[in-house]
Amino acid sequence: MPSKERMLITGGNALEGEVRVSGGKNTAVAVIPATLLSDEPCTIENLPDIEDVRALVDILRSLGAKVTYVPGEFMTVDPRPVEMQEVGYRLCQRLRASYYLLGALLGRSGRAEVYYPGGCEIGSRPVDQHLKGFRALGAQTEEVGGRITVEAKELKGGDVFFDMVTVGATINVMLAAAKAQGTTIIYNAAKEPHIVDLANFLNSMGAKVKGAGTDVIRIRGQQYLHGANYAVIPDQIETGTLMIAAAATHGDVVIHGCIPTHMEALTAKLLEMGVRVSDSDDAIRVRSMGGHRAVNIKTQVYPGFPTDLQQPMSALLTTARGTSIVQETIFEQRFKHLDEIRRMGARVRVADRMAIIEGVPQLYGAPVTATDLRAGAALIVAGLMAKGVTEIYEPKYIDRGYDHIEEKLRSLGATISREREE
Repeated sequence: MPSKERMLITGGNALEGEVRVSGGKNTAVAVIPATLLSDEPCTIENLPDIEDVRALVDILRSLGAKVTYVPGEFMTVDPRPVEMQEVGYRLCQRLRASYYLLGALLGRSGRAEVYYPGGCEIGSRPVDQHLKGFRALGAQTEEVGGRITVEAKELKGGDVFFDMVTVGATINVMLAAAKAQGTTIIYNAAKEPHIVDLANFLNSMGAKVKGAGTDVIRIRGQQYLHGANYAVIPDQIETGTLMIAAAATHGDVVIHGCIPTHMEALTAKLLEMGVRVSDSDDAIRVRSMGGHRAVNIKTQVYPGFPTDLQQPMSALLTTARGTSIVQETIFEQRFKHLDEIRRMGARVRVADRMAIIEGVPQLYGAPVTATDLRAGAALIVAGLMAKGVTEIYEPKYIDRGYDHIEEKLRSLGATISREREE
């Protein structure tokens, strides 16, 4: 039998101290494929040391790029040797963001062939809006046998009208449009911080992107993009997870290297619960001494409450006084973690895309299984709150998006470790 890992958490310790947040996962998985658009080498700093980044390194190398990667320090990508236009099935299955290779390769060479991506099973994430955007730029698209092919004899700027706000399609069209002839205008664009960061990276290579952070983005394609050195922004979701963990354990934590304005939706809900939150230019302090009040949450596109923080936040709500209602409007299968937290004593009812959480005085340690990345984070929060030992199986999901989370939590006083089980 193959050996498997499990994470062990002994709950009950208040998190106290200072911690620094890593670079953004959601930015990294967009910026790394964007290096393929450059006509010179690029260096990216502040990348998180996570599985998704390592998967992208393997993908770039499979395409022929020269990649120097020092985890936790920098990555240099020389895309000039790249001649391949196809990404293999097994590589695509390692992360959801493998579909950004469609936009990057289409912009680079006018053709891309990528399999449907892997990643977390949290609901339907169709690529129809991505393909609609590529077609607006003059590309032909085909989906056969789980493989997506996009091709354009001549990629030309055009008007792209998304039927819904979609982060992935916004990024993919930005990538392709950066080297298309003429001007592309994206209407109903996503406004997330990592959209802005991708635009800043493209502009640092000489692209002409305006309006990122609003719902209309204009891109004037450039034939030549030069190399650049760029540091990605801090991870918004890791910051939020650490804020929630501090509140859940009634701790006192200062999170350094973050961007407080990105956290306003979460901060507002924590304040509503009775948690004390204060911030400075690049730090947030979270203190929680008493009990928490129940609150209602509805996930929305940025700047609303992030779907990626719904799962850790709903773990916190399981011990809040009163009844909380959580509405998930982005993904239809994002309550699987609550089935696991029920094992720990939570009182939860799920109806369609709504969870009704009745607060209990105490959670208790139990064996639970992570079913996706943010579900894993929710189980960590629950384990930190619980009395006794919580065993989290399948921690590989957590490794996809959190940079050395155990070390960071241990530095704040958590009792958390990992062991291999035969």
